[in-house]
Amino acid sequence: MSTPEGPAGRPNGGPGSDTGSDTGSGDARREGAESLRAILGGRGGAIDASVPVVAFVLVWLLAGALGWWSPVGVAAAAAILAGIAVAVVRLVRGTRPRAVLFGLLGVAVAAIVALYTGRAEDFFLVQILGNVASALAWAISIVVRWPLLGLVVGTALGQRTRWRRDPDLLRGYQRASWVWVAQYVVRVAVFLPLYQAEWVFALGAARVAFSPALVALSVVLSWPALRSALPADHPGIRHPRVAGEVSGGPTVDGPPTDG
Repeated sequence: MSTPEGPAGRPNGGPGSDTGSDTGSGDARREGAESLRAILGGRGGAIDASVPVVAFVLVWLLAGALGWWSPVGVAAAAAILAGIAVAVVRLVRGTRPRAVLFGLLGVAVAAIVALYTGRAEDFFLVQILGNVASALAWAISIVVRWPLLGLVVGTALGQRTRWRRDPDLLRGYQRASWVWVAQYVVRVAVFLPLYQAEWVFALGAARVAFSPALVALSVVLSWPALRSALPADHPGIRHPRVAGEVSGGPTVDGPPTDG
């Protein structure tokens, strides 16, 4: 849907020239793609989340090979310690404390479930159920016209829900949200058979190698899916076009004014 850039050295558009709109459209598209990728992140968070998984699987294998008492218990403790270490590193890097807390809580719950059942594969049960719930939540959000991708990006850009009053952006966020539904479905399709087969090492390997790649691919594919719904002259995700608003007006919701 994007238009190719003009040849190198082409002068900027002036009065009576159409080059200005082409350049502006190309800039808006590049800015939109960069903004979306910056907001959604990429493999970094998924890699951080893989560290406790690696600790759990490796310690579980080692404890079993050495005949230690309660391999699952030792592995669960190793996963929690690894989760704490990751949390500290993320805080130092400036990650929001709430996000760090949720990540650490997820590791702790997974470890507790495995401890309760005594089955190493149950360390991955919370993740599998979470993927099922996430796929349903994202799909429902699309159907009710409150796509979660729009909520995430709109909040990050300070737009609140202005993007919903732009029919093109709303449609774009709906299309792009299906990319995230698909990646959760793919996760379940991969992890569930491994869980049922009780293949703990394969579960860990898939979690470490597969999940970050899926997240990165979803981030990359989100922009083309979103962009396909926007007309060529759309100013991009930072500038919702809302009926009744003056073009070039404020793009971020501000406090209500008197009168």
